Amino acid sequence: MDHGRARTRRPSGARPGIGEPGNRSTHAQKNDLKPWRRVMWCIGALTEEYRARMYALLELYARPKSKAEPVICIDEKSLQLIAHSRAPLAMAANSPSKHDYEYVRNGTTNLFVAVEPKAGRRIVSVTERRGKVDFVAFIKELLTGAYAKARRIHLVLDNLNTHFRKCFDDVLGSRAAAKLLRRVEFHYTPKHASWLNMAEIEIGILSRQCLDRRIANLELLESEVATWQQARNEEKRTIEWNFTRQDADQKLGRHYVPKLACLCTRSKGIRAIAPTCQPMV
Repeated sequence: MDHGRARTRRPSGARPGIGEPGNRSTHAQKNDLKPWRRVMWCIGALTEEYRARMYALLELYARPKSKAEPVICIDEKSLQLIAHSRAPLAMAANSPSKHDYEYVRNGTTNLFVAVEPKAGRRIVSVTERRGKVDFVAFIKELLTGAYAKARRIHLVLDNLNTHFRKCFDDVLGSRAAAKLLRRVEFHYTPKHASWLNMAEIEIGILSRQCLDRRIANLELLESEVATWQQARNEEKRTIEWNFTRQDADQKLGRHYVPKLACLCTRSKGIRAIAPTCQPMV
């Protein structure tokens, strides 16, 4: 490797390959260049559609809490059921519990999570699958149960193929779907921007507080999740969203894809295309 690119740290006066520090030397430094490292990141284009959807969600989140028009963020999480291959050793004085590194896979399951951030209310449903039939059943339970008295319901979703209205038509039929969704307004995050869905925040908390251990079967999972949900709802744990449209323009403005504006000139009938990149109004 070229020593200039590697940016290794050598003692002053040392020549490449001569008098280099050996292993475990007190002044040896690891190579600053680490070509084996990769950072996973979504490299997406912040198009006009991206900005329009982002602005719409940020405006929705800025509205005051309303029982008549609740804002509900929805997402799902797949989970693998894992059992111990051998009985763990219980915790003792000055000694933590011990689990065997081998485990038994008992299949997978799914959790639908709906959270009303400003009301501190969440509803979690454990299902064996996460197909469109399961999703439609979960939404139907929300609309006819916990939010039966709401005048209009704002649902925030990502762009998973099971989240669109067509799935309701396929499962329930057009007439029944229209009747069920007459009070619903769908709001979708931009593509590759599910971070704008606050349900992801709630799922992260659920994962850390409830799912960070081996859960062997569906019955135990349902019991654990129900206990966690009840405690969180009784404490009315809300989500405070502080990211505004102004923050978005300040932090992301340099990544916006220029919007093409047509400027027609009369001379010789030339139509010039000039790029603009102003925040949308």
